[in-house]
Amino acid sequence: MTATTGYGRALDLITRVRGVRGAMLVAGDDGLVVAEQLMEGIRGSAVAALAASLANRLRRAMDVAGVGGPMFWHLQGDQGALLVVPAASAMLVVAVTDADVNVGLVRLELLRAAEAVG
Repeated sequence: MTATTGYGRALDLITRVRGVRGAMLVAGDDGLVVAEQLMEGIRGSAVAALAASLANRLRRAMDVAGVGGPMFWHLQGDQGALLVVPAASAMLVVAVTDADVNVGLVRLELLRAAEAVG
């Protein structure tokens, strides 16, 4: 199995959930898109840059607070949400969803995908 195939399978875990508009693997340090499965109209590079920037800021803030690193974050907007889980490989697993998505199910699939990509 190639890395690309593995990444595609990891993203499939997420995008099969009803209400998920897209999923991405993002390099946590620089915000580059490693792999993506996005619906039309989602600006992947902008979402990736936002996720990486937030990851770095959250990591610093949580270190200062003494509570460890972020494991999952959920940003809710009027028309949808951005859900992110860091993977052990310093990548971020990101989902863009509709407002009425089952967040618990998406979180579970994000965690599975993060484990799959390492």
